[in-house]
Amino acid sequence: MSDKTYGLGGTEVKRESIESLQEIPQNRTIFVEKLTQNQPLRPEMVKGLKTIDDVFNHYKPNIELAFEDSEGMESKTTLNFNNLGDFGKKGIVNQSEFLKDLDTEKDQYLKVIKQLKTNKILKAALSDPDAKEALLNTIQDLISELETK
Repeated sequence: MSDKTYGLGGTEVKRESIESLQEIPQNRTIFVEKLTQNQPLRPEMVKGLKTIDDVFNHYKPNIELAFEDSEGMESKTTLNFNNLGDFGKKGIVNQSEFLKDLDTEKDQYLKVIKQLKTNKILKAALSDPDAKEALLNTIQDLISELETK
């Protein structure tokens, strides 16, 4: 009988001639979640899934989402998860045109904020009421011109 103790989630690590099990750090959390919207008719035991890729290939997790834009228009998207990377921001945004547009819009707003914070000429123009009004009129003219084209 071995005097080794093993914990859940450990990874076996060989050290010299002694085998040991490395515990998962206490500051980690494991989430378990249903990966599809459809409930199975009955539980099934699946054998032979040895890797995470095998699990994704077998279950083909996906979810249908409905997004609403600022005008109230609804846009439906199905997100497919083929690997763990698909659960991150990039993986989710890259699957939806709606989210891509929002991400681009966010980036544009961040660029404007950066300009407002760092551009000394723009700061000076915004602090002078006459220069601010002239700048706003110019921006409005540009918007009108873009809308007519």
